[in-house]
Parts: sequence; structure tokens; C-alpha cells
Amino acid sequence: MEALYTAEAVSTGHGRTGHVTAGSYIDLEVAPPKEMGGSGHGTNPEQLFAAGYAACFHGALHAVARGRKVTLEDSSVGGRVQIGSNGQGGYQLAVLLEVVLPGIDAELAQQLADEAHQVCPYSNATRGNIEVTVTVSDD
Repeated sequence: MEALYTAEAVSTGHGRTGHVTAGSYIDLEVAPPKEMGGSGHGTNPEQLFAAGYAACFHGALHAVARGRKVTLEDSSVGGRVQIGSNGQGGYQLAVLLEVVLPGIDAELAQQLADEAHQVCPYSNATRGNIEVTVTVSDD
């Protein structure tokens, strides 16, 4: 693959409890959520993944819409990343993406979401590896 862009991040400390930096904009304490025995005082990797996936998918959605000459206004993509046991002593992720396209017919909105799921780099990276559910909602 010829890279168009390379993002870099650094994690220090003790993995899920520590600090992450990426460029000059991300400079965060990380900590596991209380549900996983952590303090909950800090961002956790699943939140960062949810934010990145939602933003990337939203960008793909706009690109697909532009290609179809559809104007999106006040659109949003919500991302939820779940973490749980894989039943073999490790963990696995699942992603839920909720697409909201005000003023767009439900059938067209679903088509745009389905097409975005085919071109989004996060979707392509996770396809076949984790469960990803994309839903279109009115709000």
C-alpha cells in the first residue's frame, strides 16, 4: 500500500493505565473504565477507537453522498465500541455505528450507509475480524 498519510501515537505508562499522545492535539491520560476494574479517570482506548471510527465513517458517508450528488446537512455518526470476553481467556471488540441523516429518505439513507461501510478504512480494517453493526436512525 502506498500511504497517503501516516498517523502516529505514543503510549507510555502501563498500557491501559498511562498516557497517550498523538501530534499536538491529543495528550490524554488513559485508564480502564470502572466496569473493567479501573479508576474510570481518563479516556480509555475503546473511546478513542469509537471516536476515530465514527469520524472516519462520517467522512466516508459524505464522500459517498458527494459521489451520488446528495447533500447531507446536520448528519451525524455515533460510534459505540464494546469490549468483552472472547471465551478463550482474551478480549474482543464489537462496534455499533448509528447514522443519522435528517431530511434524507430512509431507503436512500440506508444505501448511503451501506456504501460508506464498503469504503470506510476502519470498516475495511475490521471486516471479518469483529462484529460491526451499522444502523440508520431518525435521531
